[in-house]
Amino acid sequence: MSRKTDIESLLNRADKTLPKINEDYEKALHAQTISADLRIDIKDYFGNLRSVLDYLAHDIVEMYCPNANPRDILYFPIRADQASFDNVMKKSYPDLQTNYRDIYDVLEALQPFKKPENAWLTHFNKLNNENKHERLVAQKRTETKRVYVQIKDGGGVSWDPSAVKFGSGVFIGGVPVNPHTQMPNPSNTQTVTIETWVDFQFDDINVSAIWLTRESLKQIQTIYSHLKDKI
Repeated sequence: MSRKTDIESLLNRADKTLPKINEDYEKALHAQTISADLRIDIKDYFGNLRSVLDYLAHDIVEMYCPNANPRDILYFPIRADQASFDNVMKKSYPDLQTNYRDIYDVLEALQPFKKPENAWLTHFNKLNNENKHERLVAQKRTETKRVYVQIKDGGGVSWDPSAVKFGSGVFIGGVPVNPHTQMPNPSNTQTVTIETWVDFQFDDINVSAIWLTRESLKQIQTIYSHLKDKI
């Protein structure tokens, strides 16, 4: 039994919910606190997206893995290394590599160990595992500063002052940097700007919470587009 209708309904719901989450998130940044309603919206949003992946897993196994144990609890495969992925595919998706290699390759290519840009799936999985206990992982407000130097004659540089420390004898656009202030000396040849970025992060997940919210929907929509004609 294909779960396409349920999958598409969940994706549509997430797509409609995201603008409200974005709006409420901006309000939370100004208020410096997360409301209970926003926590619940985020929890439900990620739960629905997780259901999309698990529905896909069930459809794949039912169609292409006739030797799978029907009593096994089945989840969409998310593993940190090749050996773990190979093991879960043999156990939960038996014969998929033989019966439909294209789907097997799609699932393998998504894994976090395959390329750095797949790291979102690790964060997504960790967040949902925490939420199985019916609580949203606590969020913290973070501030990140960045210094921008615009040079009058053209060009410019920027840096994170928490990550870069200048010693004596450093010049930017011909202007010396004061090692005590870590800023270029005042000069009419350049404009120095300090911007402070404010965001929330999920505890133990050191990425922007709103980025993970948006990225998860985008990536799962892409996953479904790759698999929908095969289930």
